[in-house]
Amino acid sequence: MKKFIWICAFWCMALAIGAQQFPKREFRGAWIQCVNGQFQGMSTEQLQRTLTEQLDNLCTAGINAVIFQVRPEADALYKSRYEPWSRFLTGEQGKAPSPLWDPLLFMVNECHRRGMELHAWINPYRAKTKGTKVLAGHHPSKLYPNRFIAYDGQLFFDPGLPENRKYICQIVTDIVSNYDIDALHMDDYFYPYPTPGLSFDDQASFARYGQGFTDIGDWRRNNVNLLIKEVMETVRSIKPWVKFGVSPFGIWRNRNSDPTGSDTKGLQNYDQLYADVLTWVKEGWVDYNIPQVYWEIGHPAADYAKLVPWWAEHSTNRPLFIGQDVMRTVVNADPINPSVHQQQAKMNMQRAYPEVIKGSCQWPASAVVENKGGYRDVLRNEYHRYVALQPLFPFIDNKAPGKVRKVEVVWTQDGPILFWTAPKAKTEMDRARQYVVYRFESNEKVNLEDATKIIAITNRTYYALPYVDGKTKYRYVVTALDRLHNESKAVKKKVKL
Repeated sequence: MKKFIWICAFWCMALAIGAQQFPKREFRGAWIQCVNGQFQGMSTEQLQRTLTEQLDNLCTAGINAVIFQVRPEADALYKSRYEPWSRFLTGEQGKAPSPLWDPLLFMVNECHRRGMELHAWINPYRAKTKGTKVLAGHHPSKLYPNRFIAYDGQLFFDPGLPENRKYICQIVTDIVSNYDIDALHMDDYFYPYPTPGLSFDDQASFARYGQGFTDIGDWRRNNVNLLIKEVMETVRSIKPWVKFGVSPFGIWRNRNSDPTGSDTKGLQNYDQLYADVLTWVKEGWVDYNIPQVYWEIGHPAADYAKLVPWWAEHSTNRPLFIGQDVMRTVVNADPINPSVHQQQAKMNMQRAYPEVIKGSCQWPASAVVENKGGYRDVLRNEYHRYVALQPLFPFIDNKAPGKVRKVEVVWTQDGPILFWTAPKAKTEMDRARQYVVYRFESNEKVNLEDATKIIAITNRTYYALPYVDGKTKYRYVVTALDRLHNESKAVKKKVKL
């Protein structure tokens, strides 16, 4: 009976995703982390080559956004005005790369060259991981030792101190002001993951700043709420087109703790990490939400098949993407067809909620690059077979740029090239950043919602056309995209190739 229910559920999902097989808009992200040490001690040339190879590989898999870790422990994989170079870059905290270069700037440029977004990923509170033995002399914990709390071999900014929120916003200001990033990103590390038998020693700051709170948990949640709200306001005040997103632990609350919680039995954001993600979404303090739904379908405590619909129901005020764990996916068998792993079942389930779930993000990017279990091949050949525009963020900006101008075909010694001129713009928000090129047969109806007709998303104002026989007729269509991927009206051009 249970298997029959699974089959019915999957059949219904298959019907639901029929029209969404190739969505025109979809977030297709991947996390590139540094905290695992994969770049540690590489020469500048080695690391640039490694990152380039990873981006090329991800690009072939249809990934259109990279979330790149640039601040794992109050340090930097960029030229920070306030914090030391990361040991995860050079092997020694505070030691600059030689020859000197800026990994964040490099990644911004390389991602944009490939038409990918770059989201700068910071860990707000964590100031030292367990593996770090020596901190640089100008690490913030050396400069402001009374503002930190040691916990289980780690070090954290005390979230209860207003000066720490101000400092973190200062770091955000530094990044957003100096880099052409598309988004600022935080993951699941807020208050530390609890260790049995250890307590987080913030009683002094609670006594000092906890007026009006009888419960320390409510006070801690308020501290994180204040940080999230202030970071959002900081980002918006500097560059209103830059998004702010989070990727929290995959369980908000269990149903046995809250009637609106999920049918799960795991650690809870709300109660253990003091991250009230649903409030952030409801209040509009984040622009997107990527819960880390890393478990497999059928997991006894946190079932993917239960969590995805739960998030789809409860995180509707902002774009929702699903955080996918590549390795857990490929080592677990599909419950309906045990001869294959769970990638297709998970992706189908995610796409069964197209009005709410606007994409996914792969953890880690390296597993996609290495094609674990053929994961990259399935993305490239099935789910990401055609390119996709980013989802819309109308609550930030819903005004489309102007139409492209002067669309014409020029025959060169290298063949025919479609040229156009950028639309005029008065502000940065109006300016065209990319262009979409569609191709239709001469007798086809122009349907810009058909993703299979998109042949390029480019930041150039030209596109090389394939020559056929000089007699075959096509209708090309060009539109402009602004920074928030609002799409202009179309300009058409008939061509014989």
